[in-house]
Amino acid sequence: MRSSHRKILFLSGHAHRALDPAAAVASGGAELQVALLATALVRRGIETVIAAASDGFADGVVWRGVCVRDAGRFDTGTPWETLAALRRVWRVLREEHPQWVIVYGWTTWLTILCLWRPFLKTRIGFVCALDSEIDGGFQRNHPLRGRIFTWGLRWADARLSITGHQARLFRSQGMSCSVTRLLLQPTSESTPTAKSVDLLWVARCHPVKRPHAFLDLLERLPGVRARMICSPQDHELMRTVRARAATLTGLEFLEGVPYREIQSHFSAARIFVNTSLDEGVPNTFLHAALGRTAIASLLVDPDGMITNFHAGICAEGDFETLVCELTALLDSPDSIISAAAGAARILEEWHDNDRNVTAFLEGLGP
Repeated sequence: MRSSHRKILFLSGHAHRALDPAAAVASGGAELQVALLATALVRRGIETVIAAASDGFADGVVWRGVCVRDAGRFDTGTPWETLAALRRVWRVLREEHPQWVIVYGWTTWLTILCLWRPFLKTRIGFVCALDSEIDGGFQRNHPLRGRIFTWGLRWADARLSITGHQARLFRSQGMSCSVTRLLLQPTSESTPTAKSVDLLWVARCHPVKRPHAFLDLLERLPGVRARMICSPQDHELMRTVRARAATLTGLEFLEGVPYREIQSHFSAARIFVNTSLDEGVPNTFLHAALGRTAIASLLVDPDGMITNFHAGICAEGDFETLVCELTALLDSPDSIISAAAGAARILEEWHDNDRNVTAFLEGLGP
């Protein structure tokens, strides 16, 4: 499918790290999706740019066909650094002159971009990453920033969601929305990997990810072989997680893994565990499905993907239920194999990359 969108620019602090072949630091799932989408658009002949936060790369470097521009330190969220970055972001947008500027996930920059729109002669698109961005949760927790961000939501030229549930939330508030599900990261693995890890946990060290809940779980399940990949973000929380992890036998604790290595960890696990309080669709669920790994979630089950595809466990927020059902699952190899097959069906039915890139472009309109 060819597109009339001659140039698309993503404003994304750290998506470039998923493109940089030398990157040793990973970032979040939303940034990975930006990188995957950007490279997919390039393959369709669309000029694609990522305006990224300064972290040492050369301005204008091209990785996998995507031009990466240095837009300053706009990513921190602090008022003073946002003000300081205004001029740099403006300059990048004026120099690139994209037909569309896309923001993936909440940021007050969405509203700033909408205010700049008449002068830049561009259109602004928003891709929803978390349910809380539209169900009122984010605004309740961050009243001022949430209100500013919500103005941008309503002013945007196009809104896209990664689940049908999110699209319904948008429409219930009088805002149009199209659905474009997550893209899959290519994998070079061609043969099955031996399952040497019973339980795997992968996320940023942030309160919403609840890393201590996984450690609580391991204390209730003695004897399991576990691996925890916890990328530093909240440094005080990381200090407590690191110290506690060191006391647990059977746990291998890793502080972040580059994108190019992450799939091998999922492929080596029997069950992936998610303890988050809030997600859209975790990229980690897709990594699990690619690795034929069962999924156990404390709360998150977007569009019922775990339950509808019989891909594992969703405890609906009840920790004791998670402990009991995981115990039963670990004791039943056949059930784990069945759940892994269910996870693989999620990819077959929902996550065809070509179809979802087409949905993204159609969501932007002509």
